[in-house]
Amino acid sequence: MTTDPLAPLLALADIASAVERARDRVDLAHRHRALRRHGGQVAAEVGLRSAVASAALEGRGYEREEVRAGTVTDPVLQGALRAAGALSGLSELWPKAPRQVLARLHVLAARDVVPEAELGRPVADPVVAARLDGLAGLVAGGTKVPPLVLAAVVHGELLNLRPFAGPSGVVARAAARLVLISTGFDPRGLVAVDVGHREREPEYVGAAGAFATGTPDGLRSWLRHYMAAVEVGADQIALIGDEVLAAS
Repeated sequence: MTTDPLAPLLALADIASAVERARDRVDLAHRHRALRRHGGQVAAEVGLRSAVASAALEGRGYEREEVRAGTVTDPVLQGALRAAGALSGLSELWPKAPRQVLARLHVLAARDVVPEAELGRPVADPVVAARLDGLAGLVAGGTKVPPLVLAAVVHGELLNLRPFAGPSGVVARAAARLVLISTGFDPRGLVAVDVGHREREPEYVGAAGAFATGTPDGLRSWLRHYMAAVEVGADQIALIGDEVLAAS
């Protein structure tokens, strides 16, 4: 019998309860009455807010209404919007060919930021290649941990590896959202986790650095942050849903 490589993460102090709490918050948010008739509108707004937050975490912060108006031409922000808009279409392919999807996400995120010859091509480093293979194996069914834990690991590992030139963080955040969508945990992509990362940015940066150490305390720090960001993202559903209902 093969041991699940991520199972020990659930034994870290407070992590199992944090995962359960975040899952319950998402389950509650998914029952918001706006989703019955306006789910598409809510999902579109979540995509916009997620892209704005992701670009801001790359140092390209803009007011959301400016972005909505189409006046921001920054290529990193535009790449984040393209990546966010592509997630639903990539969700079925993701668990079957994760490295192919990562390459596609990089093409979307880094267009007009890095030279065309580098788009979709991981850096030439055998250590990075081996770890990407390991990560792809997890995504393709190599673990049975809850989707929230897998998403956190995918996110943290891609942030740490920075396997692509340019806005690699945009790729990492999009890939983590893809885990939640493709596993059916958040099939419509309604949880704005990136907004949670942005609202807790100092913690996000510190916890990502802690994850990179690979120590139990470092992994625990990252997982605790990720679950807190998921709760913020779930709360966004209610905020957006209330706004949509008020305007309808």
